[in-house]
Amino acid sequence: MAKELSKIYDPKEVEDRIYADWVKNKYFHSTPNEKKQPFTIVIPPPNVTGQLHMGHALDNTLQDILIRYKRMKGFETLWIPGTDHAGIATQIKVEENLRVNEGLTRYDLGREKFLERVWDWKKQYGDRIINQLKKLGSSCDWDRERFTMDEGCSKAVREVFVNLYEKGIIYKGNRIINWCPNCRTALSDAEVEYSEHEGCFWYIKYPIIGTDEYLEIATTRPETMLGDTAVAVHPDDERYTHLVGKKIMLPLVNREIPIVADEYVEKDFGTGCVKITPCHDPNDFEVGKRHDLPEILVMDEDAKINENGGIYEGLTRDEARERIVNDLKELGLLVKIEKIKHNVGECYRCKTVVEPMASKQWFVKMAPLAAPAIDIVEDKTIQFYPPRFGKTYLQWMNNVHDWCISRQLWWGHRIPAFYCEDCGEMTVSKTDVTVCPKCGSTHIRQEEDVLDTWFSSALWPFSTLGWPEKTKELEYYYPTSVLVTAYDIIFFWVARMIFSGVEHTGQKPFSDVFIHGIVRDDKGRKMSKSLGNGIDPLEVIDKYGADALRFTLATGTAPGGDIRFYWDRVEASRNFANKIWNAARFTLMNSEGVTEIKLPEKLENEDKWVVSKFNRVVKEVSENIEKYEIGVAITKLYDFIWDILCDWYIELVKPRLFESNTNEATKASARQTLVYIMSNTMKLLHPVMPFITEEIWQTLPHGGESVMISDYPEYSEQLNFADTEADVEIVLQAIKAIRNIRAEMNVPPSHKATVYIETEMADAFKAGEEFIKKLAFADKVIINEGASLSNAVDIVSEGAKISIPLNELIDIEKEKERLLKEQSRLLDEIKRVEGKLSNENFVAKAPEKIINAEKEKLSNYSDMLNKINESISKLV
Repeated sequence: MAKELSKIYDPKEVEDRIYADWVKNKYFHSTPNEKKQPFTIVIPPPNVTGQLHMGHALDNTLQDILIRYKRMKGFETLWIPGTDHAGIATQIKVEENLRVNEGLTRYDLGREKFLERVWDWKKQYGDRIINQLKKLGSSCDWDRERFTMDEGCSKAVREVFVNLYEKGIIYKGNRIINWCPNCRTALSDAEVEYSEHEGCFWYIKYPIIGTDEYLEIATTRPETMLGDTAVAVHPDDERYTHLVGKKIMLPLVNREIPIVADEYVEKDFGTGCVKITPCHDPNDFEVGKRHDLPEILVMDEDAKINENGGIYEGLTRDEARERIVNDLKELGLLVKIEKIKHNVGECYRCKTVVEPMASKQWFVKMAPLAAPAIDIVEDKTIQFYPPRFGKTYLQWMNNVHDWCISRQLWWGHRIPAFYCEDCGEMTVSKTDVTVCPKCGSTHIRQEEDVLDTWFSSALWPFSTLGWPEKTKELEYYYPTSVLVTAYDIIFFWVARMIFSGVEHTGQKPFSDVFIHGIVRDDKGRKMSKSLGNGIDPLEVIDKYGADALRFTLATGTAPGGDIRFYWDRVEASRNFANKIWNAARFTLMNSEGVTEIKLPEKLENEDKWVVSKFNRVVKEVSENIEKYEIGVAITKLYDFIWDILCDWYIELVKPRLFESNTNEATKASARQTLVYIMSNTMKLLHPVMPFITEEIWQTLPHGGESVMISDYPEYSEQLNFADTEADVEIVLQAIKAIRNIRAEMNVPPSHKATVYIETEMADAFKAGEEFIKKLAFADKVIINEGASLSNAVDIVSEGAKISIPLNELIDIEKEKERLLKEQSRLLDEIKRVEGKLSNENFVAKAPEKIINAEKEKLSNYSDMLNKINESISKLV
C-alpha cells in the first residue's frame, strides 16, 4: 500500500482513473444472491438523443447516493441503466437533420429507409448521455443497460398491447384527441401543458330560422364555428325553453343546426347558450353523442381549414379567425369583443398550441386500470415521499380520462394490428400476421401508427428484468425498491408504471416514490433553451470535479423542493473537498504504526468526544437517508467533518502528536483514533462524494479492495460517551468565547493572558486546561482560586464565568487615550447634529427624508457614545 497523497487535490487526475477501476472490477454489477436482501432502482431513462442537464445530474446523484449507501449496508444492489427511444423528440431531430443537410423529408426516404437513418443516429449519439452519466460517477450495472426498443422491451410491449386488447381495455375509436400541428401527431392529456395567453371572447349572433330572434354565443375560438352542429341551452333555463327544437342558421356557413337542451350548459355563465362543435371540443363531443349530432371536422393535420370550411379552406387557424371575425362584422353579427386571459393547451415538446379534434385513434380504457392503482397508494402499499405528492397522484388518477396511445410517427413501437386489404378484417397479434385468418388473403398491411413513448416506459420496472419471461432477475429484484424522479413526470410516467405494474405483474412496481424538485437558476427560473440559462453539468465537472457538483446538488435538495444553482456554492463544495484532502494528508502523515482500523484500548477525553460525535452522526445520517432526507443527512455530515473533525479534533490532538514530553502510548492512541475517524468518515461520505473518498481511503490502512464495497459505519451504544462529550463541549464553548472576545479587542494570538474560571464543573475544566492554554492563548488557567477581579473582561460561558485581567490583554493607558479621543469626536458630532435639528429654518425647509436621516445619525452617535463611556468606566 502506497501511503501518498499529492499536496493539492486534482479531480481531473483522480476521477476518470478511479471510475475505470470500478468498472474494470465490476463493482457495479449485480447478480441474484439469496443470502442478501435486494435493493433495486430503475433509472428514469433519459432520451437516447439527449445530453446531460442539471435535472439529470440531480436525479442521478440522488439515485447513486441511495445505491452506494445500500451497497455498503450489505444489500444486493442493482441500478438498471438505460435510455428511452423518445418517439417525438428523436424523430423530429432526425427529420431536421435530413432537411438541413440533404433537403429531404422522411416521405422522400420512405418508412424503412427513414428508420435506418434513425437507428444510425441512435448508434452515433445514443451512448452520449450514458458516458456523461459515468462522468458523474453513476454506479449503474452497465452490463444490464437497456433501451426501450431493444428486443426484450419490444417483446414486453407487444405482450401488453395484445393482452389489454383481448381484455377490451385497448380499443380503436373516433374520439377527441389533442393534436399537435407541428409534430403532426396525437398527444395524451398528460402531454399537454397549459399556460396563460391573452385572448378574447367574441360574442356572435346566431339567427333563429323563421323569427327575428337570435341567440348570442360567446366563443374564444370563432374559427371552430365552421364545424358547429348545434347550439345548446340548459333544460331549466326559462329564457330559452320555448326555443328548444327550433333551428338556427349557422352564420357564414348557412347550415341549419338545431337548438338542443343539455345539462352540460351552465345557465348562469355567459349568455347561457353554447355552440356545439363535436369534432373540436371534448365536452361538445360528448354532447354530440347524447343528441346524435353530425360530426364535422374542419381542420387538417396542419391545423389549416379543410374542405368542410367552405370559402375559408386552406387558411391557418389564425388566418381563418381574422377573416371570420371581419366577415361577421360586415354582416352585423358580431356583438362585441371582450379581452381576456385564459389557459391554452400547448404541446409539451414544441410548445405549439394543440388543436382538439376528433380522430380515429387507439385508446386505453383507464377506469379498470385506475381503480387498483388508486387502492395501492391509498393503503400505503406504495408510499410517496413527501406524502403530498401521493395526493397529487390520487387526484389525477381519480379524474383520469382514456389514454390516447397512438402516435402518427414512424419511430417507435409499431402497433401490432394487421389489416386484410381484401376483406377488411383487423387482427391484433403478438406475432406478425401474414395470412388473413378470415379470408386467407396474403394482402396484409400493418397499422401505420406507433405507440406513445410512455406506453413502453410504463413497463420499464419489469420489462428491464425480462418480463414476460419468468427470469431469475424478475423473481429476485422485482418489485423494485424505490423510484427517484422529479415531480413534473408524476402523470407522464409514475402513474403509468403503477397501474401497469399492478395490471401485468399483479404486484407493485416499487415500494417508495421519492419525489425531488427541479434545478432552477440563481434567479429561481426554470432552466430552458429559450431563456439560455441552462448550465452544462459537464462544464461544472470539468472545472470543479464531479464530487463538488454532486455535493452541491445533494445538499440543496429536500424531498419535493426545487433548488437554485449558484456557482459560489459549487466553489464552496470544492473548498470542502480541499478541506477533507488536507485533513487526510495530516492524518496520513501522522499514521505511523497504524496497521488496522480500530480504536485504541485507552481513549483520552478528546478521543471519546470525537468518537461519540462521530457515532451520533452515523446514526443521524443513516436515519435521514432512510427517510430520503438526503439534504439533511449531508448537512449533518458536513458539520461533523468541517467543525468537529477538521476545526477542532485535529487541533485538540496536535499536542499529543508533536510535543516532546508526550509518551509513546498517548501518541499511538492519538494516531489510531485519528486514522479510525478519518477512515470511517470517508465511508460515511462515500455515497455523496465517491471519488475523493475512494482516493483517500485507499491510502489509509484498510481491508478490502474498495471503499464502495466496504461496510457502512453502524451506530454503537458502546461508543456513546455522553458525559465525557458534555465535559469537552463545555471546555470548547469556553475556548470559543475567549477567542471571540480577543478578536473583538484585536488581541493578537501571541499576546497571552491569565484565564480565571469560576465553575461548578472544575473537573471538566481541569481536564481541558491544556486545551485552553493552547487554543485560547492562555499562559495560565486558574480554576476557582482567584478573587473577583475588578479591572477585567468578564465572559459568561456555559457552566462557567470567565475573567481575564484587562491589563494582560491591552495597554490600558493607550486604550484609555484612544477611547477618550473617540468620545470627543462623538460629542462633537452629536453637538453638530443637535444644532441642525434645533435650527427652525433647517427644519422648515429641509425635505423630510433629510431630517429623518439626521435624526438617525443622532441616535447612532448616542448609542456609540454610550458604549464608549461604558468601556471607559471599566478602565478606571
